[in-house]
Amino acid sequence: MDRKVDIHKAAGVLIQDRKFLISRTAGKTFFIAPGGKVELGETPERALIRELKEELGIDVDSAHLVLLGTFFAPAAGRENEYLQMDVFLVKAWEGVLAPASEVEEIRWISSEVPADIELGSIFHHDVLPLLNAQNLID
Repeated sequence: MDRKVDIHKAAGVLIQDRKFLISRTAGKTFFIAPGGKVELGETPERALIRELKEELGIDVDSAHLVLLGTFFAPAAGRENEYLQMDVFLVKAWEGVLAPASEVEEIRWISSEVPADIELGSIFHHDVLPLLNAQNLID
């Protein structure tokens, strides 16, 4: 990669009944997988575990995270900034999923994205096709 990364995030792919969980932050129009910025001195795994607790109220053990890939793209909603997104499959979690913190809405989707959903570019162009190719979602 030749371009400077402005934002480093970690995201979690949660799958239930062969559907993928996406979330929308208050004030935003697009959906992405839950997660957030990796803070200074924090690993992507620790950032994701922290963000899943803050955003969805669930607990995740690092042993249940599997790296699906690292992706790069202009940041959704901030296209002048370049994003690195470490995306993990979350194989198990404890607790009841519920939007919290800045998350306003969560939805479960299949590989057919509903017309009323605007999906962030990394998830639309990279993650969803990967999940479909690995036969993890319908």
